[in-house]
Amino acid sequence: MPEATLYPLANYTFGVKEAQPEEDPSVHARLKRLQNDFEEHGMRRSVEAVLVVHEHNHPHVLMLQIANAFFKLPGHYIDPGMTEEEGLKVILNERLGPEDGVGDMEWEIGECLSTWWRPSFEQYMYPYVPAHITKPTERKRLFVVHLPPHKVLTVPRNMKLLAVPLFELYDNAARYGPQLSAIPHLLSRYDFNYEK
Repeated sequence: MPEATLYPLANYTFGVKEAQPEEDPSVHARLKRLQNDFEEHGMRRSVEAVLVVHEHNHPHVLMLQIANAFFKLPGHYIDPGMTEEEGLKVILNERLGPEDGVGDMEWEIGECLSTWWRPSFEQYMYPYVPAHITKPTERKRLFVVHLPPHKVLTVPRNMKLLAVPLFELYDNAARYGPQLSAIPHLLSRYDFNYEK
């Protein structure tokens, strides 16, 4: 059984930096951009970070909240030719690193927890490639990112970084969607060590 050391949420300092607006004004615009990118570069590769802390000895996942309603993990698509681990480090520094680029820019990328596939230019992703699909349009991988005992996390002004307990995510696809509500299952194989 793999082990992971979790540190208290209170160990982390949260700062604010300039807003990072979403690239697309709507889901339709995002899917249209995905289609254009697919025609130019092929399948898009995306990565997201599962950052876990603890509060009262219960695991909490750090998630970005946008517009007081939409939750997502820190992540984005990566450039062609870049490895997933390198891409995730770049994305984490853009999303949660210091605005001036000075300070702790290191991230310990752990194992891949899951892979999700977008079979065509639609909103839904699946944890498998449907049998009739030969060229999926996107592959998203979720990685555990091990946090050090202390770190400054700088959040864009238009987002909130929330610590969501596993019991809130569990079996709650109605609020968080199938990918995020699956995280408690994915993390159940870990033996967590709760540090102070």
